[in-house]
Amino acid sequence: MRGMIVSRLSRRAFLAATASVAFAVALGSAPSRADEQNSDQAEWPQSYEASPHMAVGREATPILSPATVDATQAAIQKYQDLVDHGGWNTVPGGAELRIGSKSKAVEALRERLVASGDLDPVAGAGPVFDSFVEAAVKRFQARNGLSQTGVVGGETLTELNVPAAARLQQLQTNIVRLKAYSGDLGERFVVANIPAASVETVENGVVYSHHAAGVGKIDRQSPIMQTKATEINFNPFWTVPPSLIKKDLIPKMKADPKYLADEKIRVFNAKGEEVPPSSINWNTDEATHFKYRQDQGEDLNSLGFVRVNIPNPYGVYMHDTPSKGIFGDDFRFVSSGCVRVQDVRDYVAWLLKDNPGWGRDQIDEVIRSGQRLDVKLTTPVNVYWIYITAWATPDGVVQFRPDVYQRDGAGPGPIASAVPTQPMAIPQE
Repeated sequence: MRGMIVSRLSRRAFLAATASVAFAVALGSAPSRADEQNSDQAEWPQSYEASPHMAVGREATPILSPATVDATQAAIQKYQDLVDHGGWNTVPGGAELRIGSKSKAVEALRERLVASGDLDPVAGAGPVFDSFVEAAVKRFQARNGLSQTGVVGGETLTELNVPAAARLQQLQTNIVRLKAYSGDLGERFVVANIPAASVETVENGVVYSHHAAGVGKIDRQSPIMQTKATEINFNPFWTVPPSLIKKDLIPKMKADPKYLADEKIRVFNAKGEEVPPSSINWNTDEATHFKYRQDQGEDLNSLGFVRVNIPNPYGVYMHDTPSKGIFGDDFRFVSSGCVRVQDVRDYVAWLLKDNPGWGRDQIDEVIRSGQRLDVKLTTPVNVYWIYITAWATPDGVVQFRPDVYQRDGAGPGPIASAVPTQPMAIPQE
């Protein structure tokens, strides 16, 4: 949330600090050169986009589905076979590898990408980083939630060098979590996968939309839970949770007495009367006895224009954000526990599908008006916040994400903390 202390930990720093944790790889059948070639071409297409069978597109199969469980189980067997045969080699560090690079490190990179199914063996060996290698690197990055630059830098290199045995263990851990959601999840539901920092909406067994998300920081984790979306708040007021008063507002006011005024945050006593910040002793816990509310306006309000209420005991919700730039980052663990949703207007339009008179035009109009308006969903929608760091899809692609909350460790404690209690009731209206 804007105005709060935001962790600047980069994904690269996180990965370097947790090198023993599994992060990413995929196995799939290697396509033949004959399948790839066009009759008018003398060689493979030279662009990533021109190799559709190697590209990793948006998946239509929900992450919570029997098909995902089956595909993940198949991937476990493939990884077990790979581990039994010695796994894969490591890629030496050094200068970034990109188109035109020529070195023994590129030879090692080729071998590594072939082993994980990202590079077709018919692309050949050798020390030159060509367009085939670039396409394979992009595929690998896509499966690891990294920007598809086609360049092997620090973050990509770290993930390339996670051992195959660690990848296998990660899959084995997450198949347990996936199976925990094997029941009836509803005809329409929402999944927020925290390690992937992503949201997907599902309708009739098919993914309707994908949304990048901003989720809880490492020290302010988004909870694992099942709930329902019940109400949309347009142009909402933002009320500061008590935990953030201690963690953020008090330290900021001690450092800068004008902070609340600059952020247009007002202070109210128990009677609902506004009080001046200067009347509060910020060197004590006195500030925790007041309520705080930020004025409306996208540039001011940390919630942006929309908040989606999802009743839960953690005081978290899903919302818009004025900080749209976070959605282009690889590392989106930036909130105090809530989930920020990219393209939130499309998301809200889907949630309000059963509400007469609430299409995208009406949503845009009420946001433009600045009017405070609460709309209850005619049909509440099931919402699942999950923790899945490894899964496979029916097309043979295996996805991995960082175990940013360190819940993939050995023993029942960390794993159990990411699996919902069965059965876990959905809160009723």
